[in-house]
Amino acid sequence: MSAPDGSPVGAERSIGQLFASATTELSALVHDEIALAKAQLKQDVKRGAVSGGAFSVAGAVLVFSLPMLNFALAYGIRTWSDWNLAICFLLSFAANVLIALVLVLIGVVFAKKAQKGKGPQKVAASVKESAGVLQNAKPHPRPELPQERVPEAIEAVARSSS
Repeated sequence: MSAPDGSPVGAERSIGQLFASATTELSALVHDEIALAKAQLKQDVKRGAVSGGAFSVAGAVLVFSLPMLNFALAYGIRTWSDWNLAICFLLSFAANVLIALVLVLIGVVFAKKAQKGKGPQKVAASVKESAGVLQNAKPHPRPELPQERVPEAIEAVARSSS
C-alpha cells in the first residue's frame, strides 16, 4: 500500500510531501463536491422540465382535442343511447376536463419533487461540514526524541527543507 504521492505508508515523509499530499486530497475533495452539486442540480432541472412538460401537454390536450373529441364522443354517446345531444356534448367535455386534471396532478407531483430536491443546499451543507473538519484539524503530536538523536533530527529537517 502506498500514499497518494507514491511513497510507502509508514515511511517518513518530508513536510513538502505531506503538504503536497494534503493539497492533492483537498483538491480532489473540492472537485468531488462540485461534481455532486452538478449532479443534484441536473436532477432538479430534469424534474422541473418534466413538470413543465406535463403542464404543457395538459394545455395542448384541452386546446387541440376538445373540438374533435367533443364531437366524436357526443355523437358516440348519442348513438349508444337516446339522450339529448346537448347532454352528450356535456359528457364529452367532462371527459376532456378529467383527462386534463389528471395531467395537471402529474405536473404538480413533479413540481413538488423538484422543490423538495434542494440539491445546492445539500452540497453547501456538505462543503461547510468539510471546511469545519479541516478548520478543527490539529497536527498529531510528535514523539519526543531522546537527547542523543536531537542533532540528527535537526540535520534531517535541514536537508528536507533545502
